[in-house]
Amino acid sequence: MGGEFVLRKPRNGIKCRRFDRCNTMRQTETELVSEETRERRRERRRRINGRFFLDMIISFRPCFSNFLFLFLTLFILSSSSSSVLSSETENVSPRNQTLRPLEELNKLKAINQHLRKINKPSVKTIHSSDGDIIDCVLSHQQPAFDHPRLRGQKPLDPPERPSGHNSRGLRPKSFQLWRMEGETCPEGTVPIRRTKQEDILRANSVSSFGKKLRHFRRDTSSNGHEHAVGYVSGEKYFGAKASINVWAPQVQNQYEFSLSQIWIISGSFGNDLNTIETGWQVSPELYGDNYPRFFTYWTNDAYQATGCYNLLCSGFVQTNSQIAIGAAISPSSSFKGGQFDITLLIWKDPKHGNWWLEFGSGILVGYWPSFLFTHLREHASMVQYGGEVVNSSPFGAHTSTQMGSGHFAEEGFTKSSYFRNIQVVDWDNNLVPSPNLRVLADHPNCYDIQGGSNKAWGNYFYYGGPGKNSKCP
Repeated sequence: MGGEFVLRKPRNGIKCRRFDRCNTMRQTETELVSEETRERRRERRRRINGRFFLDMIISFRPCFSNFLFLFLTLFILSSSSSSVLSSETENVSPRNQTLRPLEELNKLKAINQHLRKINKPSVKTIHSSDGDIIDCVLSHQQPAFDHPRLRGQKPLDPPERPSGHNSRGLRPKSFQLWRMEGETCPEGTVPIRRTKQEDILRANSVSSFGKKLRHFRRDTSSNGHEHAVGYVSGEKYFGAKASINVWAPQVQNQYEFSLSQIWIISGSFGNDLNTIETGWQVSPELYGDNYPRFFTYWTNDAYQATGCYNLLCSGFVQTNSQIAIGAAISPSSSFKGGQFDITLLIWKDPKHGNWWLEFGSGILVGYWPSFLFTHLREHASMVQYGGEVVNSSPFGAHTSTQMGSGHFAEEGFTKSSYFRNIQVVDWDNNLVPSPNLRVLADHPNCYDIQGGSNKAWGNYFYYGGPGKNSKCP
């Protein structure tokens, strides 16, 4: 017999015609398999060691500064991840394989720098049951006084209230979770919800943290913002007032929110839009949970570069030591049960031109200085009341994020959300019923609104909805 015959095709695709050559190839394949096995074992040991050292660092975190802790964590993670380069990634460009710990460190450095800017030194710290940390900050050291126009000043004294306003109603002892244990901030300080590193990490960037995405009213395709609102326009307005019942709507994902608020608006719906906004909102991205929270907002350029939520930039000046803007409201309303509503009043001080905010019966929260605005330095041209949600269209369908109670307007009291006793402030600083109040819903099959008027509630409307349903796919 000859010494040559054709064997099966080896896995490397080359035909073998000699016994000695075939033996060598089999031996080579065996060595390659053994080397792959050893490499997998070494990789497993590296990962175990990486987790071990990471656990050690976490356990000793109090011994390190925040920056050193972050550096060591990134170093361990990048070291344990850098070896995960299998044959499947050999054809990937080196730039795509490169980890960027320095880039991450720069990002964390920017976050910590921003935290130092907005978290001011406190004279007292209060830990809330919902996980919030409330810092009692000297009133003249709050973020607003970082503004060049306010630097070195102190908050203004309260102005004259509008005529027809009753501020002698009952004041609940506490309506925010941080005060449930009887804690308060001393006089001369303002309570500020402390911003944490994870709050900023949830945002797209440091620059976008605490800001609404740009959108325009009535353009329902713009960034997925959807509304069900009552509004007045065509006159000059100097404030607004309404009572709103508070709910805890379900929000489908952290990139969406649900809110109910008053808008004070002036300018066009282009780049010069001025707004002042206040109400309650559920925003997992901003706050990290699903509690309804009292909030404020402002912008003078249609949500582009100016303005922010609450006290997250230089703008709103807080004057009250008992209310924390951005803190959770408690209690909230229950379906077919008790209803809890809050009364909000915004009005323009006739003497100095600043826009003041009152919460409840006679509790002054603070003011937006008039110099923050362009058109609103004079007056508002529109006032809106109602609900807004962000629909990110998850999985190509409408969001199931609820507006208000999550029920449609037709279901009525104890089931639907409402605005009642809707009023505006006229040119002579008088509170009057909102004339010619109109209602409008962007997508009535998803969220709708129904208005009415009676002696007890004056002008009112019910609004809201569940979002995704058989008529809103």
